[in-house]
Amino acid sequence: MAKKKIKKLLVANRGEIALRVMRSAREMGISTVAVYSEADRNAPFVRFADEAVFIGPAPSKESYLVVEKLVGVCKDLKVDAVHPGYGFLSENGDFARALEKSGITFVGPSPEAMKVMGDKLAAKEAVKGFGVPLVPGTEGAVSGLDEAIAVAKTIKFPILIKAAAGGGGKGMRVVVEEAGLKEGLERAISEAQNAFGDGSVFIEKYVAGPRHIEVQVMADTHGNTCYLFERECSVQRRHQKVVEEAPSAVLSPAMRKRMGEAAVNVAKSVDYVGAGTVEFLLDEGGDFYFMEMNTRLQVEHPVTEMITGLDLVKLQIRVAEGEKLPFTQDELTINGHAIEVRVYAEDPLNNFLPDIGTLTTYRPPQGPGVRVDDGFEEGMTIPIHYDPMIAKLITHGATREEAIARMERAIDDYAIGGVETTLPFCRFVMGHESFRSGKYDTHFVRDHFKPEALEALEADEFQAAALVSGIWQAAAVPAAVKSTAEIDGSPWKLRRR
Repeated sequence: MAKKKIKKLLVANRGEIALRVMRSAREMGISTVAVYSEADRNAPFVRFADEAVFIGPAPSKESYLVVEKLVGVCKDLKVDAVHPGYGFLSENGDFARALEKSGITFVGPSPEAMKVMGDKLAAKEAVKGFGVPLVPGTEGAVSGLDEAIAVAKTIKFPILIKAAAGGGGKGMRVVVEEAGLKEGLERAISEAQNAFGDGSVFIEKYVAGPRHIEVQVMADTHGNTCYLFERECSVQRRHQKVVEEAPSAVLSPAMRKRMGEAAVNVAKSVDYVGAGTVEFLLDEGGDFYFMEMNTRLQVEHPVTEMITGLDLVKLQIRVAEGEKLPFTQDELTINGHAIEVRVYAEDPLNNFLPDIGTLTTYRPPQGPGVRVDDGFEEGMTIPIHYDPMIAKLITHGATREEAIARMERAIDDYAIGGVETTLPFCRFVMGHESFRSGKYDTHFVRDHFKPEALEALEADEFQAAALVSGIWQAAAVPAAVKSTAEIDGSPWKLRRR
């Protein structure tokens, strides 16, 4: 691939990821273009960009997902390349092809690689000859109930029915016995069809007590593919990650090497280029199985950056320019430990349902080892049209214990008012013995979290608030000075949550 220096980069995304990509591009001397919907007119990423173009109404299908509009902006502003971020069109092969036809560089893998890895059945077929371990199950889509029964009897219950074109837990059903197979199959097919326009499903052996381990890979156009170690993503709700850490607390150096090499082989199976993430299930016996590959930058990429000292966005851009990776596998090392929590506008006391509103207070934490990737400011409203993530809070320490302690301090220092957030839940996770010991799996929420746990913590915080308030009153604080408890009675906000 010939080298092609990128001078102007359009970021086909919004919020924190758009801002994060633009910052790295600016450090590289690349000018940036933002595209924005009506809902994002006053967002920080729009102001940060060198140029910004309005592309339509708030609904993403009328703005951020309209390929023709984005390609048109690129042509009008003589854009060299597009970074898709994550979500939206980041794994859309048609978008990448449209850019390619217009002579615009797509910062990501080939459309062909995206297509194969975007179909779980095609992905399993692609990696089969590369020695990558697979969960026992069907090799193709299930044709009907009779085949499903035959397969289930062979691999034994419980089984997992999964949408071939799926993701995010949609089109997924666990079936523990034959009596529930018909309903589970029908519901999975229906949900897959509604969510992805493809009702194809397949069956796998359900792995009990699994850990969700993913490996970051980076590949250039010169045949170099490296793994940048792993991330543990087992704390989830509704099959969506909330807490991630790197490295995993349970992988030995030998296991890390095996999983890393397997991830590299997955990438090589489709001649992968750029940044990608290979996801595995790790069972209680120490065996791991390939799940899928995400052909883009992950939400949780900062924890990998923190332990490697690498800027993944800059690497993506340099690879897209035709540069070689500036390191070999042997030169990569793990430095300390990093944890990320996703700060969603959701109410953990109400089954993590979105809690949209205006940020009446917004003050992110600071200090040693703390990083905040966000896209909001005080006074802004969380739009109802998009994912309700406010920010990603990341901490880094020399040890896992230090990273956890810093995360607890950072959560306590984070002041958000006007909406409920996942911060109280994340604080609960940090303090839970299962997490602190590293002995947890993807069933953490089911097994350990109940809303009453947060209510109990709130009661403790309220008592602490009352004590502090009493001390202040006893010290004859001037009437003009109000305690935090008087400003806002919420004990979570008292501790600047």
